[in-house]
Amino acid sequence: MDEALIQRIQNNPKFQELQHKKTSLSWLLSIVMLVIYYGLILMIAFSPKTLGTPLSAGSVTTIGIPLGLLVIISAFVLTGIYVRRANTEFDQLNRELIEETRQ
Repeated sequence: MDEALIQRIQNNPKFQELQHKKTSLSWLLSIVMLVIYYGLILMIAFSPKTLGTPLSAGSVTTIGIPLGLLVIISAFVLTGIYVRRANTEFDQLNRELIEETRQ
């Protein structure tokens, strides 16, 4: 790729906006996932009786099972949030950047 083209892209405000938005969203979603995951791990370490509490009297399913499933589901939800933003907002900025750079 031509160095002048690379420089034009990097100096474009839309590229900087795109880079900032992607980085901010990535960090936010990563932090949210880490808090969810390590929250469960800390609960396992410091409050195992809470996770071992049955959902209802006589039930063999404990509170830990749905909480573990919520951790897994939250990973899919957070990935979906990123994909949705990438396919709408980020792709639009990318198209605008390409159009401006071609001119």
